[in-house]
Amino acid sequence: MAEELLQEDLPLPSGETIRIWTLNRPDQRNAISQNLLAAMEGALTGLNPEKGVRGLIILGSGPAFCAGADLKERATMSREDVESFLNRMGRLFRQIETLSVPTLAAINGFCFGGGLEMALCADFRMATEDAKLGLTETSLGIIPGAGGTQRLPRIIGRARATEMILSAEKISASTALDRGLIREVCADADDLRRAAIQWMQKVCENAPLSLVLARQAIEKGMEMSLEDGLKLERELYEKTLETEDRVEALNAFKEKRKPQFKGR
Repeated sequence: MAEELLQEDLPLPSGETIRIWTLNRPDQRNAISQNLLAAMEGALTGLNPEKGVRGLIILGSGPAFCAGADLKERATMSREDVESFLNRMGRLFRQIETLSVPTLAAINGFCFGGGLEMALCADFRMATEDAKLGLTETSLGIIPGAGGTQRLPRIIGRARATEMILSAEKISASTALDRGLIREVCADADDLRRAAIQWMQKVCENAPLSLVLARQAIEKGMEMSLEDGLKLERELYEKTLETEDRVEALNAFKEKRKPQFKGR
């Protein structure tokens, strides 16, 4: 039986790596099964700069990124099993969202329901030009249950999110780009992979602790008043003043070279 989650490490010039996950259920459009969910839960271990991992890219094998939950499997599950599955999936997505490394969802083909909910947890999203994205749960007699109603409005705004969720609309990659849901449209899956790696390499050139603290300032600050958010930003900024990486950046600037960050 093929592994449902493939993993590889892409080396960086610093000797660290970018971790790549590939959802590997192409015949099921990479729908999230209990086995795939368990594989992703286990794969979270070691995803941090201290272990030499600087970023995470999530891809889908075959003609889809992820079509959501495995509805054929779901039909065989008891209500208690479904509740347990949703709780686990919600925890997993939150863990992806709060990882100490930047994340990117590279969306090829279909990205519906739980698949889009997972992509919403990433810091960045890209898609192929033939991709279709949507939270289609209302057409199935349910609503998004793994964060879609909360994360989508925060990314594209309440009005657009309400339109997508209540209509179960499947939007094109170009529309997703216009709405700010993705940052780039790529020609095909190969171009998508190249672009995703190139962007993540660019992000990972920066100081690891700065990336962590900047992401905390953005995420936590979004839930605060502007005044409290500015206080939080200042507190986190002051933490960077004590780091070796800040000293290295200043030295590199004076010496006209690229800094060699250590995450300290």
